Amino acid sequence: MLFKRLLILAVAVAAASVASAQVLPGVPGVGGTVGGVLSDPLGEVEQTTRDVSRVSTRELRNARDVAARQLLRRYPNQIDTDPDGAIVVRREIVAIAPSEAALAAAQARGFTVGAAVESGDLGLNVVVLRAPANMPTRRAVELLREIDPDGAYDYNHIYLGAGDTPSIAKQARDRTGSTAGVRIGLIDSGVDADHPAFAGANIQQRGFGGEARVGAHGTAVASLIAGTQGAAPGATLYVADVYGGAPTGGGATAIVAALGWLVQSHARVINISLVGPNNRAVDAAVRAAIARGAVIVAAVGNDGPAAAPLYPASYPGVVGVTGVDARNRVLPEAGRGAQVDFAAPGSDFSAASLGRRYAAIRGTSYAAPIVTGLLARAGGNAAALANDAIDLGPRGADRTFGAGLVGQDIRDSARRLARR
Repeated sequence: MLFKRLLILAVAVAAASVASAQVLPGVPGVGGTVGGVLSDPLGEVEQTTRDVSRVSTRELRNARDVAARQLLRRYPNQIDTDPDGAIVVRREIVAIAPSEAALAAAQARGFTVGAAVESGDLGLNVVVLRAPANMPTRRAVELLREIDPDGAYDYNHIYLGAGDTPSIAKQARDRTGSTAGVRIGLIDSGVDADHPAFAGANIQQRGFGGEARVGAHGTAVASLIAGTQGAAPGATLYVADVYGGAPTGGGATAIVAALGWLVQSHARVINISLVGPNNRAVDAAVRAAIARGAVIVAAVGNDGPAAAPLYPASYPGVVGVTGVDARNRVLPEAGRGAQVDFAAPGSDFSAASLGRRYAAIRGTSYAAPIVTGLLARAGGNAAALANDAIDLGPRGADRTFGAGLVGQDIRDSARRLARR
């Protein structure tokens, strides 16, 4: 499975050469503490202590579900659920390439047709339909599918992403300049570009859920890509904030628009440390981005080894990343399956946090950006990165570690930094 996916990536990269990846990010007050550790909606944690032994696997796995329930409880007029319990934007339905006749039929049944979602160079026609005021979201999707059986309609699913520790005064070892000119994309919350971790990095930000707004999750992930402690220090990082402080931030339509902007900005590798259900619009956008030469890296999530696959990591051609601890054991909360392509450090080291501080982190969300940075340094060549991976599980690629561990030196240097 890994080599099939790597072949897809290699073809996409070759095509590009011929033609020329606590609190809900941006939404204050959503999140909670688990065993003395601040948690966020992807099940990630930023440690308030270096001892995380009190935090059970079950608690870590349930952190995202807790955050989803909090959002639903706090914003019942704006957030709803699909039949599987995943949170969605209330009364918003996403139509992929709808015909004029289908839109007219929807309007005749009381739906309001919104503007097309901006998709940049992806070439997608995605339209948001607003259901009548008294129509439940689930019924709205059912009705549209009845009106247009050949059409593609889905919920506007909300993807969840991913503290405070003593300040770390010194920087990690300096590799600034080794990735000058490399363009990398990030779909997450906004990033604190003034953090000292980003000295030498070029950060361009744009909001897709409102005005771009600094978030702890995006800042931590970005530092592991382009920060002085990251895998590609000094790179140009295009940050697409899909939250913007809105309760409905992180929607499928925002991710579609963000992918379009990043492809248009020529970001070669794109990090998405967010997870959610399979969504037709996101699927179409991911496929279009890969077809245009982008390499997409995503966290496999922290719902546990028996959980159903999460997306976008589980889409064909996406590089799925799991996390390991300081002993190179897979995180017990990490997802398993054919979607796992690489393992990278996901705990027992620190990343940039708000307030110009550094915080210890945990979760697959923080392993993904390490792979993103390494792939950017390798020109997007996933097969070459696989050749350098340390085989941790059964011989060859497996469903727990993928091709194996990469980026161990980044964790080790960060841990040395934390002891200074």
